[in-house]
Amino acid sequence: MNYLDYISEQELNKKVSVLDIIEGTSVDGPGLRTSIYFAGCTHHCAACHNPQSWDINNGNSKTIKELLEIIEYNDFDVTFSGGDPFFQLDAVIILARAIKSILGKTIWCYTGYTIEEIRDNDRLALLLNWIDVLVDGPFILEKKDPTLLFRGSSNQSIIHLHE
Repeated sequence: MNYLDYISEQELNKKVSVLDIIEGTSVDGPGLRTSIYFAGCTHHCAACHNPQSWDINNGNSKTIKELLEIIEYNDFDVTFSGGDPFFQLDAVIILARAIKSILGKTIWCYTGYTIEEIRDNDRLALLLNWIDVLVDGPFILEKKDPTLLFRGSSNQSIIHLHE
C-alpha cells in the first residue's frame, strides 16, 4: 500500500521505542490482535508485569512505516500497551490515525492514566479520537483479580469510546 497517499513521509519516518510486538495474541482484547508494547512509563505500578518497559531506552527504534507494515501484513486489529502508549504521545497519535484511516482496524489502548486524567488534559485527550477502547487506570496489587477479562486489577475499566 502507498501510505504516502494518507500520511507524510516525515510522519512515516517518525521513530518510536518499542519493547515488543506480539502478532496474533488473544490476551490484549477480543479476537486475534497485533499488540505493540511501547517503551516508557512514569506510573511505576507496584508489581508491574513489565517493569523493563519503564525505561524508554529499553525499547528498539521502529518507524511508523515499519509498524504499519507489520499491522497490514497480519491483518488483525491492534492493541497499544507498554509501558504506557501515552508516554510517546505524538508518535502514537500519528500511528493510531494511520491505523484507523489507512487500515481501518480497531484499536485498544492500555494506560495507567484514568479516563478522567486523560480528558482533563487537552494534549493527552487527542489520542482518544483514534482509539476505540481504553483500558484505564494503574495496576493496583491490592485490587488484583485474575478473573477479570482483559484487566489486571478491579480499579481498571474497559471504556468503549465511540459507540
